[in-house]
Amino acid sequence: MAVTEHPPSGRLRSWMLEGLADMGRTGGHTGPHAEPEPAHQGQRWWRVMCLTGVDYFSTLGYQPGIAALAAGLLSPIATIVLVIVTLAGALPVYRRVAEESPRGEGSIAMLERLLSFWQGKLFVLTLLGFAATDFLITITLSAADASTHLVENPHLNSALHDQQMLITLVLVALLGAVFLKGFLEAVGVATVLVGVYLALNVVVVIVGLWHIVTAGHVVTDWSSALTAEHGNVFVMIGVALIVFPKLALGLSGFETGVAVMPHVQGDPDDTEAHPAGRIRDTKKLLTTAAVIMSCFLIATSFITTLLIPEKDFESGGPANGRALAYLAHNYLGGVFGTVYDVSTIAILWFAGASAMAGLLNLMPRYLPRYGMAPHWARAVRPMVIVFTLIAFLVTWIFDADVDAQGGAYATGVLVLISSAAIAVTIAARKAGQRGWSVGFAVISAVFLYTTVVNVIERPDGVKIGACFIAGIILVSLLSRLARAFELRVTDVTLDAMAERFIRDMASRKIRIIANEPDQRDKAEYRDKIEQIREDNDLPGDDFVFVEVTVLDPSEFEASLTVRGEVLHGRYRVLTVESSSIPNALAALLLHIRDSTGRTPHIYFEWTEGNPFANFLRFFLFGQGEVAPVTREVLREAEPDRARRPRVHTG
Repeated sequence: MAVTEHPPSGRLRSWMLEGLADMGRTGGHTGPHAEPEPAHQGQRWWRVMCLTGVDYFSTLGYQPGIAALAAGLLSPIATIVLVIVTLAGALPVYRRVAEESPRGEGSIAMLERLLSFWQGKLFVLTLLGFAATDFLITITLSAADASTHLVENPHLNSALHDQQMLITLVLVALLGAVFLKGFLEAVGVATVLVGVYLALNVVVVIVGLWHIVTAGHVVTDWSSALTAEHGNVFVMIGVALIVFPKLALGLSGFETGVAVMPHVQGDPDDTEAHPAGRIRDTKKLLTTAAVIMSCFLIATSFITTLLIPEKDFESGGPANGRALAYLAHNYLGGVFGTVYDVSTIAILWFAGASAMAGLLNLMPRYLPRYGMAPHWARAVRPMVIVFTLIAFLVTWIFDADVDAQGGAYATGVLVLISSAAIAVTIAARKAGQRGWSVGFAVISAVFLYTTVVNVIERPDGVKIGACFIAGIILVSLLSRLARAFELRVTDVTLDAMAERFIRDMASRKIRIIANEPDQRDKAEYRDKIEQIREDNDLPGDDFVFVEVTVLDPSEFEASLTVRGEVLHGRYRVLTVESSSIPNALAALLLHIRDSTGRTPHIYFEWTEGNPFANFLRFFLFGQGEVAPVTREVLREAEPDRARRPRVHTG
């Protein structure tokens, strides 16, 4: 189908729109005009684990401090509850998600398949809002914590003490600059960062445990204080369960782990339809990351709780947001502590890169396909600028405070995990797996409870999530409205009979009548021809009817299949199924023009009713004021009036 394209003018615009959907190289529909991307070779699963690990493992930079603030002396026990939920809840859920969406679509795509029409689109937009909350707060929270490590370094504290906001904004800007330059493969960098960071944490954990063992009174003092404060073990477990939602940040990283699936190499005989090796290796990735993180969470919560005074965890304290760095400086000296700070700053900053990559993979996968994003949303650089500016705003709103952003981050994480748990529960039930259905239902209940409690205790999280949702829905609907008259049929296919009709008409004037099918009896077609002849003062009856049936009007882009049939022995009818009548008719007319070299004419009758109400019917349901909308779609698709198909209305 020939559609006139207007090349971008100016070097800046060309540079901004270069490499549409770079980050989506291995998956996701990017629209009919996007250039095909080269096949991605993939990486070994343990290397891809490091890519998602810059997000997951970097939470060690602030998780022990958050756990200490939430649970106090109970921090190790509450962390064990978190680990149990991780290994027995989140891990099985996302292993199943990996099976169900091996191209990295995640639980959002699983739930999208359950709902159609506009309610499905709005549901996905809501989940995208929470995903945006998760990923964007990952960027801002990680940058804020990285700046905290920099500011609180003993060698830099006096010079940088009041500059945390500025440093955080600079780190966010640097992250955006990396993606503006062109960020396609971060696996190598992530592998080095994760390897160094985990090795340094092993040293800190071993030294911390050694000090606890050699100073036996530390454990005794902790257990005595714990018993005095909470009484018996059952009370401790109960309190740990109550405070568990506040520790939900330790569950982050699973959604990213699924999102990076297309980067996993898999087996040589893997196909897109059956990527068995990729699924198997992604399960290894998720399991290994969860086990490593669980071990570190338990060990770090134990040593930080026993070795750091409670007052130092509080806001403004030397261990706030940097508990392990505090231990590194106190027990291993300034040189090692500074090396640890540098490593932590690097991985926290690069955790933002992982989140940015997730955003750039996720948003182009849905919004352009829904027609709910402008054309430039398929290009990486404009979206990087948008996300960076939003990150600036979020940083300013939260004053670059790690603790203040914890609620919003946890809300995004928990909503996505809850949706994943619900999705796999439905999938298991549809597959007739009763045992898995019950198990996943229990897990869903746990995560839903955790989400509700987190929202009640920290409503700022759902408030910022609601802002993202409202923003995405508003921008999406405005974009859909702005693109209402865009030709959005990706290709047109005609069956043998339809091709025969077109070849026959090509030798004379091509006249097509748009007909809304009713009884489809002989009288309907006879009366329609008489009406068109009278309204337009036309001789003869050499017409072909075209009838469009609207399927899902919420869909934006789709292919068009045209079938021909002869009714009542004389009336030639082309039948089409589409999401929009005017778009289908415009696409068919352009296809006929291009295949025959002749200009087709189409004849309508005016639609009765209020024009504005008819436009809303077209916008929401794909039908309404068909004649003028068809003409407008043709006008936008073909600026040359001499080549534009003719539209007649009577």
